[in-house]
Amino acid sequence: MSTNFDLLGKGLKYLGVLVFLFIASPIALTIGFKALKKFENTSNEYMSYIILLAAGILIIFTIYFAFKTFKVLLKAIFNN
Repeated sequence: MSTNFDLLGKGLKYLGVLVFLFIASPIALTIGFKALKKFENTSNEYMSYIILLAAGILIIFTIYFAFKTFKVLLKAIFNN
């Protein structure tokens, strides 16, 4: 049972991206809800819905990417 250092490096790069996504996803969702509140009954209301949709997709991708990242890290450490 030895560690695969190439796969571990790839997993750590993924972990760096994942930390960024963990920060960016809730911020995008918050911006979308604040824009929805600010642009209420104006022509820019559709833009806030687009931001909310993009934030929702980003959150779903973040969850998927988290599972993928931890799978790569576990494979690197335990060498399955």
